[in-house]
Amino acid sequence: MPLMPAKPEYPHDHAQCSSDALAEAQRICARRGVRLTETRQKVLELIWGDHAAVKAYDLLEQLSGPGRSVRPPTIYRALEFLLENGLIHRIESLNAYVGCPQPGGQHSSQFLICDTCSIVIELTGADVARAVADEATSHGFEITRQTIEVHGLCGPCAARHAEGAPAP
Repeated sequence: MPLMPAKPEYPHDHAQCSSDALAEAQRICARRGVRLTETRQKVLELIWGDHAAVKAYDLLEQLSGPGRSVRPPTIYRALEFLLENGLIHRIESLNAYVGCPQPGGQHSSQFLICDTCSIVIELTGADVARAVADEATSHGFEITRQTIEVHGLCGPCAARHAEGAPAP
């Protein structure tokens, strides 16, 4: 039996996806007159390493190494900056972070989160956000922030599950 990959394969050029996200982050920061410091950029690069949610302490481990100890406040300050500038999202249910494919602005977020491989897919269509806003309005509710997190299995993990294969 062949070994299962650690993360499912998705049909896109992730190197290009990640490169585009980092270039856009630099443009956004330059336009806003804020600094994307070396630490902030490195944290963003690690978050964009794949499409799985990354926890702050995983980032801390990845940035620390022989002769270099990074302290938690350094990571949390970088994450706060990236969040404030719309470059990443916090996945509340996982207490983890993912890159934003529509960086720089406020928008409603809907996420599909795989409970097996931790891949997070941000839905960019407006239909779900509009439906929630319409329902809220009908109840006299004013939305100040909208994030929807849906847990389940991504396509590759669901296929492996249906075949009875072990999880990655």
